Amino acid sequence: MGFSRRLKSLGMPLALAGVAAVMVGCSSSENLEKPDPVPEVVSSVTLKEQWSLNVGDGHDGQYLYLEPVIVGGSLYAVSADGEVVAVGPATGDIRWRVDLDDRIMAGVGGDSRQLYVVNDNAELIAIDRQEGEENWRLNLPNEVLAPPQSNGNLVLTQTIDGKVVAANAQSGERLWQYDAPAPSLSIRATASPVVGGELALVSLANGRVVALALASGQPVWQYVVGEPSGRTELERLVDVTAEPVIVEGAALLAGYQGKLALVDLRNGEEIWSRSTSTFRSPALGPERVFVVSDNGDVTGLDARSLDEVWTQDALSWRRLSAPAVIGDQLVVGDYEGYLHILSQENGQFQGQVSFDDEGIRAPMQRWEDRLVVYGNGGRLAVFTLENRD
Repeated sequence: MGFSRRLKSLGMPLALAGVAAVMVGCSSSENLEKPDPVPEVVSSVTLKEQWSLNVGDGHDGQYLYLEPVIVGGSLYAVSADGEVVAVGPATGDIRWRVDLDDRIMAGVGGDSRQLYVVNDNAELIAIDRQEGEENWRLNLPNEVLAPPQSNGNLVLTQTIDGKVVAANAQSGERLWQYDAPAPSLSIRATASPVVGGELALVSLANGRVVALALASGQPVWQYVVGEPSGRTELERLVDVTAEPVIVEGAALLAGYQGKLALVDLRNGEEIWSRSTSTFRSPALGPERVFVVSDNGDVTGLDARSLDEVWTQDALSWRRLSAPAVIGDQLVVGDYEGYLHILSQENGQFQGQVSFDDEGIRAPMQRWEDRLVVYGNGGRLAVFTLENRD
């Protein structure tokens, strides 16, 4: 089916789904629970910065997920105030930098020819990957928070109210739209579609992951990650804001107040599952599956038995990023901009780096043996993992 991407995830505030999405409950800078203090760590390993640069104003104080993307040997990032930069990931050399006359809400997606971002007017914008010039725009039915995704032929975007729009990647012509039932209350975050050669996997606020045929937009199968239960709308939240992770003909799925499950890509049949509650995509190591729970606990599961091997609970309510695997370590970022390095084997702290005091929300990217980190304040950097002397 042509799936090949390693994937990411999203986030936390609540929104009313409908014609317009609005924040409820708490602001993006508040927490209902008191975060644990920064743990004191005696570092045995560290993340050594290879280079860094600033990309515009970063997230510019907004609760966004402007994750960078690596395509064709270049690293691309966008800021909320419309700066797009193309960088050589090995050296940090800037290949081009352009300023869009737009406020950006979602990005960056990319394929062999183009990059894709979405502005605050719900316009999908295609940008030439080599020169940074705009190629076309397409009006979308509602706000978009997750990066568009493309297989080179089609580009897919998902709105906050569950609409998936497919466009011709070359011309920007709208091809089809899939409308999913949306609950009255949902997490203000959306997972990007996962686009293969024939199917796209779409994670939804109603607790489902749906496989759509790219030729028609029609559902091929669906899997229930979480079933609503309870009396209140808050208790009934079952959003799937974590992108699926593709693993050898199967998809690893996870959701809020739902399950961590492995399903067959051909038909959506469950291979295994266990209860979990997370906003973030899991990460895979050689022998472990790593999950950041909704309360900030980090858990390592045995990849074969699914038994819990360890849980690190010293980062509770620190609004952790999705976990990233590098070497034999695991890295998570938090709302104060710290990068925490954990042992994949036992979950113990191995190191800690202060990176961006505005926080780290966007999923980190792997490039070769390096880690790409984009902070909320706009700092973009590449790290290698090294032992301390």
